[in-house]
Amino acid sequence: MRDRKHTLLIHVIYLLIDLACIYLAIYLVMLWRQETLPFTVSWGSVLSSTNPFKVIILLWMPVILFFNQTHGLYQTRREMLESLEIWEVVKSVTLSTLVTMVLVYLLKTQDFPRAVMVFSAVGISVLLSVWRILKKLLVNFLVQRGYNNFNVLIIGAGKVGTLLADEIRKRPALGIKVSGFLDDEKQGHVGQKAWPVLGKLKDFRGVVQREFIHQVFIAIYPEQQMFIKLLEEAKELDVAVRVVPQGYEFMAQDFTRSNIGIIPILEYSDIDVNYRLWAKRVFDFVLSLLLFCVLLPVLMILAVLIEFDGPGPVFYHSRRYGRHGRIFPMYKFRSMVSNADELLDQLKDKNEVDGPIFKIKKDPRVTKVGAFLRKYSLDELPQIMNVIKGDMSLVGPRPLPIDQVERENLRQLKRLDIRPGITGLWQIRGRSDVSFERLVRWDIWYINNWSFGLDFYILFRTLPVVIQGKGAY
Repeated sequence: MRDRKHTLLIHVIYLLIDLACIYLAIYLVMLWRQETLPFTVSWGSVLSSTNPFKVIILLWMPVILFFNQTHGLYQTRREMLESLEIWEVVKSVTLSTLVTMVLVYLLKTQDFPRAVMVFSAVGISVLLSVWRILKKLLVNFLVQRGYNNFNVLIIGAGKVGTLLADEIRKRPALGIKVSGFLDDEKQGHVGQKAWPVLGKLKDFRGVVQREFIHQVFIAIYPEQQMFIKLLEEAKELDVAVRVVPQGYEFMAQDFTRSNIGIIPILEYSDIDVNYRLWAKRVFDFVLSLLLFCVLLPVLMILAVLIEFDGPGPVFYHSRRYGRHGRIFPMYKFRSMVSNADELLDQLKDKNEVDGPIFKIKKDPRVTKVGAFLRKYSLDELPQIMNVIKGDMSLVGPRPLPIDQVERENLRQLKRLDIRPGITGLWQIRGRSDVSFERLVRWDIWYINNWSFGLDFYILFRTLPVVIQGKGAY
């Protein structure tokens, strides 16, 4: 009961802050557009009898609050990204504005300034977004200091369950503590942090009560009777249950939920994949063209240095697999001696990485300038031209040489679903120090979870990693 009162209080506070933001945005816009309004604008006049449009404003404000509620904006969802919450704010304000415009038309309000409504909608979106970002920062600050933390139990100590526990551990701002696992097949401790297996599925009730569990994650797919029993016991114990979707690793990030009659349907396929790939291509082309113009003097200087470093061409290209298996020449600045490919057979037994990739830390074929280029990934800069041509993307799976790929099994065909990238998760998480197995897993995860936000994150993290020169050889 106390938790419900606490939740209700927070809900009311959020509503009041939203109202204050909405009122402030409308007031500021009306003050700015004073010359278009038939009354003198002051803090109190926005809703006074002197304002002939007060009825519209009084209708608009609760409509915004209603759509905010339907978009889940009055819940403190710690795991929700700020960008997604802002997007929900924009959708809510846009829908409420459209509804209010219809009401303006139906009420036949004379001389209502549409510009005031449009600018107010923008202002409301900004203020509601800003305060939610501040709220997120405050919540993260409090949670990391132990406020309102809660215990969770994960059912299923297999690969998915331990991966979930590790992802929770990496995000202290969620305020979640993994108390342990329930699993009928495993016992002892599991995972990187040696989380305890607290019992079998039949021990659910006792473990929840003993460990003061607030929330349960089901990461396996038990038989139906056991699943129903877990849900019923969780309901009796007032414990929230979350289920990891089966086959989640093959889902697009933006899966949809719908209903056919009373049956809920979870759609795994991404219906907007073509649109999103087209948008990614436009983004890559525009940004790459801009980068090429900015970096052209640097490219010319590096070309001169390579020319004077020794005999051989300035550029080197190797045949790589692109999207859907299309072969293309990937450009690089030459960082090795001109007969490097001929010398490869003499060095194969010294390979220092697993899988089909060949790399050694002190490769005798690398030139002096080439070592510098490789350390800071400057030899990759000509691939901007591959992006402009459409062979590659700025962010994506790393393209591997054809002869190396053809010696590997079919694990990595999934990597050919999208254009390969100049940088990716491999670049920001170890570069050459990453095992081939992990590189493939990260690439597949990226493909299944791609978003512009993820691309921006990877691009933002790439620069400091490259400057440090860690893991490059």
